[in-house]
Amino acid sequence: MLIQQGDVLIQKVNEVKGKKLKHLTLAEGEVTGHSHKITEGDADLYEHEGTLFLSVKSDKAVLTHEEHHAVEIPKGDYKIGIVQEYDHFAEEAKNVAD
Repeated sequence: MLIQQGDVLIQKVNEVKGKKLKHLTLAEGEVTGHSHKITEGDADLYEHEGTLFLSVKSDKAVLTHEEHHAVEIPKGDYKIGIVQEYDHFAEEAKNVAD
């Protein structure tokens, strides 16, 4: 299962890893300052070696962002990623800036 909101990718995993964080912000926009964050539901966010993991404990959690439609995330464990684009001139992949 793969869920996307803007440049944020949410992929179902079997377990979460890492240290529990005190916030529910999955990503902050480098350009706009807007953020992708859980605003409804019971969930915890974890960080392990630079990667975020989300555990949704209620039936669903709602991910919101100022410029995108809200997205419902079903109960379960997820790995959080950022969409990447390939720069053919620099011959490298880089995260998409929001």
